Amino acid sequence: MNRIIISSLAILLFTGCLDVEEHVYDKYAAKDFYASPEGSDAALANVYAQIPGNWNGVGYAGADRGWYDLNCMSSDEQVVPHRTTGDWELDFARLYLRQWLPTDGFINFTWNWLYASIFKANLAIGQLESAEADPAKIAEAKVLRAFFYYLLIDDWGDVPFYTENSLPVDQIPQASRRDVFDFVVSELTENVEYLSTTRGGDYYGRFNKWAGYALLAKVYLNAEVYTGTAMWDKCLEACDKVSEGGYTLHSGAADANNVLGYKYYELFGDVCPDDETILAIYITADIVGRNIFTIRSLGGTDGTLLTGNGAWNGSIVPQEYVEKFDDNDIRKRQFRYGPDPWGPQPTGFIVYTLEVTNLDNPGAPPNAGARNIKFWPVDPKSSGGASNDFPIYRYADILLMKAECHTRMGNAGTAKPFIDEVRLRAGLNALTSDPTLDDIYNERGFELTWEGHRRQDMIRFGTFTQAHGLAPAVDEHFLLFPIPTSALNANPLLDQNPGW
Repeated sequence: MNRIIISSLAILLFTGCLDVEEHVYDKYAAKDFYASPEGSDAALANVYAQIPGNWNGVGYAGADRGWYDLNCMSSDEQVVPHRTTGDWELDFARLYLRQWLPTDGFINFTWNWLYASIFKANLAIGQLESAEADPAKIAEAKVLRAFFYYLLIDDWGDVPFYTENSLPVDQIPQASRRDVFDFVVSELTENVEYLSTTRGGDYYGRFNKWAGYALLAKVYLNAEVYTGTAMWDKCLEACDKVSEGGYTLHSGAADANNVLGYKYYELFGDVCPDDETILAIYITADIVGRNIFTIRSLGGTDGTLLTGNGAWNGSIVPQEYVEKFDDNDIRKRQFRYGPDPWGPQPTGFIVYTLEVTNLDNPGAPPNAGARNIKFWPVDPKSSGGASNDFPIYRYADILLMKAECHTRMGNAGTAKPFIDEVRLRAGLNALTSDPTLDDIYNERGFELTWEGHRRQDMIRFGTFTQAHGLAPAVDEHFLLFPIPTSALNANPLLDQNPGW
């Protein structure tokens, strides 16, 4: 399968440079290069390479201490407890317990990753525009930049804003959340129609037209949080555009060949099925990113028994989150706990207890806490990560977004078929009455567990500041993360978010 990854482009350039007598590359005009299909793809590859997760907080998802951990472990769906055996520092538990600070690594890593990505997106846009490259490639670079700015305002609100790499760091102005929101909407609405309609193949892992509209729908879905003005009708329009791409829900049929017993879990395997997956991160461990989520969750000896590789005894799912799931819900099989767990049961497997009563002092016993095996590790894999691709946007999310928008607009009857479609795939019955917002909020939690949506959903539904599990209630200044101390020290034009 063709991929737009740097390694393949590097090979192309390297093999060309071997024939130095025929091709003088130091005189190859940049304008001509970036105007070519190979050159424009090279410019884009430099930006896409920022999305797969890797160590030190790089990437959207897959590794640790970056955007994914910051946004998932500050919610109610997962945490890495400190262990009574002395394993795991307190950083992860503090994130779940709402004890984060402007100096914390998660916050610094995520901020630095997003601004490095914006720098590279600005660079690509400049190269492509100067070369008068294919408008579709310029549009793709601008949509990528909009994606990164959307993630920034979601986490921090008012943020440094620049579209050219000419300003030094200490002169980049801080723009309001509303102004950056308007920029993101403008960039998306002006460029999405230029994007390719191709699904899969060369466009697996890239923003095509449908992924661009999925991003726009997400931005509109949270417009009231970002601007104070709800835009449910705009979100619906963008969701309807995604539906024009012909997406459907992947099969939820029983499958004896799947380790968790259902085809549903193919969505989280080696290649995300493109019947439902709108945008995914392409991952091949130790080459392009990594996926650590099941390996980080399982106990060490369990990892070896179940997958052939050691595991980290890290992430758990809080008890109250697991207990919300109906026992007949096939999605509950992602949680491994108790003496008769879902998945393999080789001799000597660890029996995890569901209850966890302490996260930080003295911490949790080594086998306490349900584990998540949604991303069952695929080859190539090791104790450092697996090669499961990661879905950023799925059609199930779009259906639930439609249900939410219709319900918020007073059309719960119109919303019902959308949420029912997701429920039926999961082995549940249709709702017996029109959905409430609570129904939709809960269904989003069931369907999108550990996929990076939970903090945003909790904020939009007004539950984020409430107590949950072992996390205390907090005030509203926790709805935004603090701007990193290092960023404030580097740029005197920045103001810290209120309360920090």
